Amino acid sequence: MNDISHQRAGAARQAGVTLIELMVVLVIIGIISAIAYPSYTRHVLKSNRSNAQAMLMENAQFLERYYTVNNTYAGAAVVSAVVPKGATGSAIKYNVSFSVSPSATVYTVQAVPANSQAGDACGTLTLAHTGAQTPATGCW
Repeated sequence: MNDISHQRAGAARQAGVTLIELMVVLVIIGIISAIAYPSYTRHVLKSNRSNAQAMLMENAQFLERYYTVNNTYAGAAVVSAVVPKGATGSAIKYNVSFSVSPSATVYTVQAVPANSQAGDACGTLTLAHTGAQTPATGCW
């Protein structure tokens, strides 16, 4: 008979999660999210910046090939925007342009941040015909 009373007492007991335990889990998730989200956004900005740098280098190579054939940079064209594959419109991350000196023997290619990339601390990236890159500290 004693065994039956223990079984009934155990059956009346309910297993579950208390409100305090649930709140502790939510606080932990909140702390982890507060740390992870800024890190994620920095990574996205850096990734987009790397794409812009690659585009600048590609355009510089194109301009050098153009100069080799034509002995001038005048009349050359560059790829004008850095857009993730398959994206359009507001997905443009950088606007790429170039300027040529009046003698058409010197150029500067620049990538200006746009849309969500505008908050990047590095700002406008430039690459000159000499290979000089700005901003120089921590952005290239």
